[in-house]
Amino acid sequence: MTHPVVPAIVNLDVPGPVISRHLYGHFAEHLGRCIYGGFYVGEDSDLPNAGGIRLDVVAALRALDIPNLRWPGGCFADEYHWMDGVGPKERRPSMVNTHWGNVEENNHFGTHEFMELCELLGAEPYISGNVGSGTVREMSDWVEYLTRDGDSPMVRLRKANGRERPWRVRFWGLGNEAWGCGGHMRAEQYAAEARRFGTYCRDHDGNTLYRIAAGANAADYAWTETLMKQLGDLGCAYRPAPFMQALSFHYYTIPGTWQDKGAATVFDTDDHYRTMVQAARVDELITGHSNVMDCYDPGRNVGLVLDEWGTWWNVEPGTNPGFLYQQNTLRDALVASVHFDVFHRHAGRLVMANIAQTVNVLQAMILTDPDSGALVLTPTYHVFEMNKGHQDATSLRVDLPAGTPERTVGDARLATVSMSASRKDGRALFSLSNLDADEPAEVELDLRGGALTEVSARILTAARLQDHNTPDAPEAVAPRPHEVTATRAGLRVHLPARSFVTVTGRLGPDA
Repeated sequence: MTHPVVPAIVNLDVPGPVISRHLYGHFAEHLGRCIYGGFYVGEDSDLPNAGGIRLDVVAALRALDIPNLRWPGGCFADEYHWMDGVGPKERRPSMVNTHWGNVEENNHFGTHEFMELCELLGAEPYISGNVGSGTVREMSDWVEYLTRDGDSPMVRLRKANGRERPWRVRFWGLGNEAWGCGGHMRAEQYAAEARRFGTYCRDHDGNTLYRIAAGANAADYAWTETLMKQLGDLGCAYRPAPFMQALSFHYYTIPGTWQDKGAATVFDTDDHYRTMVQAARVDELITGHSNVMDCYDPGRNVGLVLDEWGTWWNVEPGTNPGFLYQQNTLRDALVASVHFDVFHRHAGRLVMANIAQTVNVLQAMILTDPDSGALVLTPTYHVFEMNKGHQDATSLRVDLPAGTPERTVGDARLATVSMSASRKDGRALFSLSNLDADEPAEVELDLRGGALTEVSARILTAARLQDHNTPDAPEAVAPRPHEVTATRAGLRVHLPARSFVTVTGRLGPDA
């Protein structure tokens, strides 16, 4: 049987937009075991920790070059009052996390602990403020507390709580999902709130804020248009107003229904293809929101942020339904690889993306066992690690003159081969996915405008799409070396069924 051959042309000397490292961002919400039992185990834990922060989790995420971390939510952000999470832990009031399991929150992990976590990770903090149940003053004070120097009430309070110097915190979310759990607002109503909150979140002492408005749910382009109208006038003379620098949207890959999303590990090939169709839809959504934004902001001064994305399955049997704990298979890894290819193509408008979530929740990087304390790296983690060379790299356009193999899935057509490329620091990186569950493919990379030397490749695959990592089998799905073949035009890359491959090489003098 002959395998499909996919010709791909890459001009190594024709640069595209820079792929922001922040497209590889992460998300940590007070939800289930993401914070407590995930990032934070407390100072009395037998597990190695720094001030209660679990150090093997930190080390694993540092290996991804994690660029930013969004906190404290999510829906939790709009019921979180930051003053309850500062000062001596024994004096911090508790609260009820009404969104996620109706559990009591003791506020032992608060602002200082989060900032210490970001410093350990080497990641920029992205803080979502409380617009839904909070006040303008509350959020303004939080910005001042974190970022102002000199002398003021909030500065004095920060110093009394043990931090003399201010932090630098650029990224601020003006609420979360205002159309839903963040207040069930109409677009016009939220736009007015965002203008107020954004106005009173001030730049202090050289800390320039990047304010991110809470944007649309999936394909709600009308929400995006309403926010863009608030930022300035239609047309080429568009000058964004100073109270928002970006707007967000959220999109989860859910092939089932909201009530029955499907199981993370028990699925068949048809379920897999339906999942890939939903994952690939992110391209349509980014294009749609970008088109609306281009009408108002042709110079692309306003950023688009996808600060929640990933697979969402039914929780694992026997776990708290409010904790959103799910396993993570090779199928989830392919969802991630497809998303990154799309993100790279939209790097001119898309400035940040945050997978939901980092530890023990939804499409996590890391799962921790609550009984043994074992840490497991998921297949999705490995996609982030294999792709980290794209961070802050210059994108390279991939042309497919003959298209790619396709499969009919219901009333949709699914391209079963996906790829993207970039260059940075004298090296090129190619990412290639074969979404076909059974058939391999061959990609012929026609490399123009330069040559590659010192070529190496890695592959992530498994015998079954359902395969996943556990404490007993932590490397059931893990990267391993892969062989590629040099050709007269460039490289020939074999893609086994259900695989993700990265190829890297040093650029020759002509590139």
